[in-house]
Amino acid sequence: MSPSSTVSVSLRSAALSFGDRVLWDDLSLDIHQGEYFAILGPNGSGKSTFLKTLLGLLPLSAGEVSVLGEGVRRGNPHIGYVPQQRAFSPETPLRARDLVGLGLDGHRWGPGVFSRKRRARVDELLERVGATEYAAVPVGLLSGGEQQRLRVAQALASRPEVLLCDEALLSLDLRHQSAVSQLIEDYRRESGATVIFVTHEINPIIDDVDRVLYLANGRFTVGSVDEVMSTETLSRVYDAPVTVMKIDGRYVVVGANAMSHASGDDCHAHDVEGEA
Repeated sequence: MSPSSTVSVSLRSAALSFGDRVLWDDLSLDIHQGEYFAILGPNGSGKSTFLKTLLGLLPLSAGEVSVLGEGVRRGNPHIGYVPQQRAFSPETPLRARDLVGLGLDGHRWGPGVFSRKRRARVDELLERVGATEYAAVPVGLLSGGEQQRLRVAQALASRPEVLLCDEALLSLDLRHQSAVSQLIEDYRRESGATVIFVTHEINPIIDDVDRVLYLANGRFTVGSVDEVMSTETLSRVYDAPVTVMKIDGRYVVVGANAMSHASGDDCHAHDVEGEA
């Protein structure tokens, strides 16, 4: 699916810093409707904070940002959000279908309106992500992959035009990475939504991505996967020697401050700690 000419997300001379620490500066960027846009970089480079600015949770230090032609604001129903995978406690008194239902009315005070229409929509979402069989199971008893399917369903509840995914595949095995990735791509193709996907690893989503924003050490670069994932480009971004290898269509990045982007690779070697 080719992105449209309509701009979905726009940043102009955008900067984000905390005190003397600059995550990124003078970032001007248009992301088009229907585009699959990946954001890569080491821990602490500002990947998750990029999403927080679009969600209206964190103001820019300078510049402007808009989503769907409007200024950013909290609780925008046209934006869906899939957070990082974090396990629920086994004692969590919430069923799978309850978690999905929060995507419909979780922003309101008090209990949801348990109408026939609401139940039908929750059932539809559960079926979409293959979670019908454990709809009544407490979320804390489900696997990480099952829980993440529910988070995707919750994010799709409002039929968003922009879907933000923050390390949505983190801690999942290869099978569940593939399943969750496919759910997101299927929605993009069917709805024409924009997907902005923050990740450490490009490989699980490499066949779907249109462009990449790579953040590192206060620098950035934007381009196609092949343009960005190169020895020359990443060495320039890191301002240090970095080697990029492509093996069987998969990228591996090796360097002093870099990290492996090989799918399923456990040897993430990097020196930058703590995602901002």
